[in-house]
Amino acid sequence: MNASGDALVLGIETSCDETGIALVRGTTLLSDAVATSVEEHVRFGGVVPEVASRAHLEALVPTLRRCCAEAGVGLGDVDAVAVTAGPGLVGALLVGVAGAEGLALALDRPLYGVNHLAAHVAADRLAHGELPEPAIALLVSGGHTSLLRVDDLACGVTPLGATLDDAAGEAFDKVARLLGLPFPGGPAIDALARRGDPNAIGFPRGLTSAQDRERYAYDFSFSGLKTAVVRWLASQGTPEAYPDVAASFQEAVVDVLTDKAVRACRDSGIDTLVIGGGVAANSRLRAAAEERCGAAGVRLRVPPPALCTDNGAMVAALGSLLVERGIPASPPGLAADSGLPVDIIVR
Repeated sequence: MNASGDALVLGIETSCDETGIALVRGTTLLSDAVATSVEEHVRFGGVVPEVASRAHLEALVPTLRRCCAEAGVGLGDVDAVAVTAGPGLVGALLVGVAGAEGLALALDRPLYGVNHLAAHVAADRLAHGELPEPAIALLVSGGHTSLLRVDDLACGVTPLGATLDDAAGEAFDKVARLLGLPFPGGPAIDALARRGDPNAIGFPRGLTSAQDRERYAYDFSFSGLKTAVVRWLASQGTPEAYPDVAASFQEAVVDVLTDKAVRACRDSGIDTLVIGGGVAANSRLRAAAEERCGAAGVRLRVPPPALCTDNGAMVAALGSLLVERGIPASPPGLAADSGLPVDIIVR
């Protein structure tokens, strides 16, 4: 293997409906190839695990070839392989893990089975360089909403809070369905909200009362907000009001996310906030976080939208960090874990 800082790391991501493969050297992204099966799930209004797994099987090798061709390197040039081992859809994860194991064995290279959520944090290294440590990380995706303290991303993170019911991304998908918008709901609501008034409807902010702040300081709940949207639409909703509904719903989600994230920074005395995950591509979240962090004197780091959604680049970025820090590779017989805890970085 090359010197750790020069190691060429291949990253493979298959946790949900994107087949992502990328090549990273240090903090430099050489190529990032993605094949998505989202169109195959649209008619079901959500991701179907069996459909996603089949799509990964079909896309894995062509995406790998495209990745190498774009970077102008051969598989023999790869120094280490990293793959998402969890959390995610177990069938989808198995496709990536099995492919990565076979590849690492054939190349006689070390294999790192990494945590999908930690990889979302590592993606920021590709946009802004080394991550200041400690930092607070807000992860917002389709299935997860979490606040983490990151003292050493290569060795572990400390969970501060998480969603108690619907994750932010799930709430976006469900409310989009109520408004007759396509799947995935996040981008659709973001677009519709630009035509609405975010202050038109006073939707609730979950777990923000004085009592809740004591017990659930950094936890999230969006189920009540979703129910409030259902009730509002049933009582007075008309298609003409949908932009206001979208904008007001989005504002409620963003308000809670940014408030708790900045409060976590302030309470812990940490001046850097990183936001990752698919919902981090939301334009209102990015703007509100910038406003709130600026007022609080907190440095904000958010990767560009292309690095927020699931991709191989984030997996390769975390793998590259692990190689640099001298973290041992995964043992033989790596297994996928659909419920992998966020504080386990490498399986």
